[in-house]
Amino acid sequence: MSVINPAAIKAFAQSRLSRTKTDRVDAELIARFCQAQAPPAWTPLPAEVRELQALVRRLESLIEMRVAEENRLSSGISVEVVRHSVEEHLAYLSEQIGRSEKLIRKHINNHPGLKRQSQLLDSIPGIAETTAALLLSEMTDITQYRSARQVAAYAGLVPRERRSGTSVRGRTRLSKIGNARLRKALYFPAITALRCSPFFQQWAEGLLKRGKSKMSVICAVMRKLVHVAYGVLKSSKPFDPQWAKTA
Repeated sequence: MSVINPAAIKAFAQSRLSRTKTDRVDAELIARFCQAQAPPAWTPLPAEVRELQALVRRLESLIEMRVAEENRLSSGISVEVVRHSVEEHLAYLSEQIGRSEKLIRKHINNHPGLKRQSQLLDSIPGIAETTAALLLSEMTDITQYRSARQVAAYAGLVPRERRSGTSVRGRTRLSKIGNARLRKALYFPAITALRCSPFFQQWAEGLLKRGKSKMSVICAVMRKLVHVAYGVLKSSKPFDPQWAKTA
């Protein structure tokens, strides 16, 4: 059994100029795609990674719900009983968030492999234990990637150029074709790294001197964090600024 990105099947159908969409036609298209592309067999995640992923995604959902309730409260609720209900829900969500964070920490500490990987990621400027847990839950098995660029592509952090001849020269943007959770989780760590890390500050200055915008620099730092994360996990060695210059 293989797991295929639905976008690949859709593109394959478009390349064959398929105009009909029925269960039978879709099944035939998928069979032809597999025959032509020979996708690799799917390997289920280890049990500890599946559990970590479930815990991290639950924490993400709880945080999103709390933000939504905080926005409702700050918008001004005139009805007392409704305001009280929102405040009670906020207290409950904060309690559940704290509980989920403890469960994630306990789960990682109970598995030596995850604990070691978390410590390696924690050595990278801007990445703390919460981000480390999310990276481990979304990048899953680092050995499945052949290069740091593959991980960056999986996160949708590789540049997407738009050029054609001499007349079309669009701005280079992030592809954003990839794991949105992973991409979103790296934004604030990139900001922190730029604010606190001499290594990333010096590296970003070079980009600014070359005319890159501030947002482009942040995106570049996000991509650099992925490269460094891949490096420390692959080598099983903590962050080293000298080595990271070539990552």
